[in-house]
Amino acid sequence: MAQYFDVHPENPQPRALAQVARILEQGGLVAYPTDSCFALGCALGNAAGIERIRRIRQLDDKHHFTLVVDSFAKLGAYVEMDNRIFRAVKAATPGPYTFILKASREVPKMMQHPKKRTVGVRIPNHRTTLALLDAVGAPLVSSTLLMPGHEESLTDGWAIKELLDHQIDAVLDSGDCGVEPTTVVDLSGDEPVIARVGAGDPSPFVA
Repeated sequence: MAQYFDVHPENPQPRALAQVARILEQGGLVAYPTDSCFALGCALGNAAGIERIRRIRQLDDKHHFTLVVDSFAKLGAYVEMDNRIFRAVKAATPGPYTFILKASREVPKMMQHPKKRTVGVRIPNHRTTLALLDAVGAPLVSSTLLMPGHEESLTDGWAIKELLDHQIDAVLDSGDCGVEPTTVVDLSGDEPVIARVGAGDPSPFVA
């Protein structure tokens, strides 16, 4: 059964965050809140965790997983950015955007698009997410918690525990989750492509 951690939205309890971080470090899969819906997350390099996300969401190998980091300064280790991309991403983060970029060698191939060698990256603007990332001390491999056949993402932590109780290891809930998924902007080509319109304003990336 999944462990359930209910934390304060403004001051999430360090002890609970440390417990969730330990579950992640030990190979666990957790559901956690962001500024744009709940997400499923596991530690970077956790191949079994990625496969569990694929099974839960019924994803194929072309799905872009997302590396969630807590600051812009950390993106450079995982993705390639020229000056144009650097400025565009910096101006829009933190916030409800996912950017598709060329992956660096630090990104496991199992996370990358099999042909394009791209990966999603995201810097959320959510206190609990950022506190969890700080407790882990590393990026999380994530995917929006959108279940097969559902038109909307899950936003209630207790309902997620009941639904996925035997498929994940923990639910972190602070009661203040966003209700729209991120806007996905593909910056891996010559021109920006809006792959999904969500919570983030797409207009800065549209010519």
